[in-house]
Amino acid sequence: MTAQPPLPDKWTKFLTDIYIHAQPPILGTVNIKEIEDKARQAMKDHLPSYMYTFGSAGTCLTDVANKKALENWKIVPRMLVGGTNRSLETTILGVKYPTPIFVAPVGVQGVLHADGELASARAARNVGVPYIMSTAATRSIEDVAAANGPNGHRWFQLYWPRTAEIIVSLLKRAKASGFTALVITLDTMTLGWRPHDIETGYLPFGYGIGIQVGTSDPVFMKRFDLEPRQAESTVFPFEPAKIREAALEKGDERVAREMLLGKEWLGEVNSGVFRTWNDLQFIRDNWDGPIVLKGIQRVSDAEKAIAHGIEGIIVSNHGGRQVDGAIGSLDALDMIMRSHKVRAAQQSGKLTILFDSGIRTGSDIIKALAIGAQGVLIGRPFMYGLAIAGQEGVEQILKQTICDLHISMGLSGYGDINEIIGQRDEILTRLEYKL
Repeated sequence: MTAQPPLPDKWTKFLTDIYIHAQPPILGTVNIKEIEDKARQAMKDHLPSYMYTFGSAGTCLTDVANKKALENWKIVPRMLVGGTNRSLETTILGVKYPTPIFVAPVGVQGVLHADGELASARAARNVGVPYIMSTAATRSIEDVAAANGPNGHRWFQLYWPRTAEIIVSLLKRAKASGFTALVITLDTMTLGWRPHDIETGYLPFGYGIGIQVGTSDPVFMKRFDLEPRQAESTVFPFEPAKIREAALEKGDERVAREMLLGKEWLGEVNSGVFRTWNDLQFIRDNWDGPIVLKGIQRVSDAEKAIAHGIEGIIVSNHGGRQVDGAIGSLDALDMIMRSHKVRAAQQSGKLTILFDSGIRTGSDIIKALAIGAQGVLIGRPFMYGLAIAGQEGVEQILKQTICDLHISMGLSGYGDINEIIGQRDEILTRLEYKL
């Protein structure tokens, strides 16, 4: 019997082009550990900036737990079930996306590359991946939206401001700029214990870096009798010692003002005010669209989200950057997906479940989806690409991850990504190899 060849596929084109042209991709490799090492090398003269992005809380045990949790789940492939032509399309919050991958909301991208969030927003647009913008961006809401383009899918991540008028202003701006869903980060009401930053006193916000959502906000800037700024670019590389010298020793009033604005904005979005479930109603009253809670790790919190009418949750521990010694995020997802209430809400369409913290490969994505996530967020890997090669580096990370997923899904015995979601007992087994 003669079989028809596979239809042309844009995701595997990334791989076939490498073979056809016998040329490595822009990052020189697809090995994620080598890419991480290259990012560190690219930032060798500004290592605190690298560590701010890639470091973890405390002794890094939660980051280790994230990786171990993914390693301990093993895929059990099935055979002779077709899958020649495969689809990664899936529907999340009523929108059909070409893949289940999202660009995670990572702040202060401008400390790794001069183009900052503009590069990653353009990369997401070009590849066709939804982009989640951080409140801690080094560009304004409007500028990131413009970079993401009229056809880009984008969500806005909110670090919960202390004052009501700032909350309302940010939500209005995000909505006007085409951000369709709101992601509220729950695990960063204050910054975590991060020795790598403490040792160097590294906090970009205090120097006016990563506060551009604030300096472009009319309500915030009115407090200082200043006009909101658009098209503002932060200086790269970020050199805090030079900024301190300019402000404190040379009396540069402009730099001193930026440091003051940084302090005030940090007091808004990392104020140390810990919110409660009842506080969500104010945001619901002022946001027209789905709300997704990021940072859920407990079954009881997932169930409370359902009770409060929340449309989605992101099972995440902030990549291990907030609480040291916490549960691995995939283990948290497994526990949450064993709740009858959660599964019923997901199946009825009341609750969407996404996963974050630890995703590096296509196989990692298969594991998260099989346990029950409907989509995943990519964080640190795209930042590696940004540090090395800007927009093109981010595009490579997204393309290689999708290509890996596409191939690994077929080799695991599945032709449609939706066949995998929630099929843990069929697809996975849990083993802890002692190597």
